[in-house]
Amino acid sequence: MMLEFINRFEKLVYMLLILLLVIVLIFALGEMFWYLWTSLTNYPPLLLENHELTSVLGVFLLVLIAVELLDTMKAYITENVIHVEIVVLLAIIAIARKVILLDPSVTDGMELIGIGVIIVGLSAAYFLLRKAGITLGSGTGKLLEVKPPEARPPKTD
Repeated sequence: MMLEFINRFEKLVYMLLILLLVIVLIFALGEMFWYLWTSLTNYPPLLLENHELTSVLGVFLLVLIAVELLDTMKAYITENVIHVEIVVLLAIIAIARKVILLDPSVTDGMELIGIGVIIVGLSAAYFLLRKAGITLGSGTGKLLEVKPPEARPPKTD
């Protein structure tokens, strides 16, 4: 009885988060289109300067992160599965966004080393997850499930 209530409450929270994320996505898309339009109509027309291009790419990657997060939340609602691979991919996209928006003239060496370590760690995690086919909370009651090779989807890369 109590566990059922907690599960329903959890689904309600996820639905509310999905709704809020959709609202954020709508505004982020509007901001991206507006910024792109104003950047392309400034003098000289149809030409983006470096700072405008990095800003547009930053907003684009932010929208991409939000869409992938929405997909992850949708998968949890429908399948009761957290796709760890997608979460690691989101982190890779987020660090790529950080690198694209990074101003090397004001960034110290330790921050660059830290970003490099994060990139290597996330890349290794993504590689190992792809190799192992690991998902969490597969709906079977198991906390961690490793799919046998014959049950894994074919690799496209």
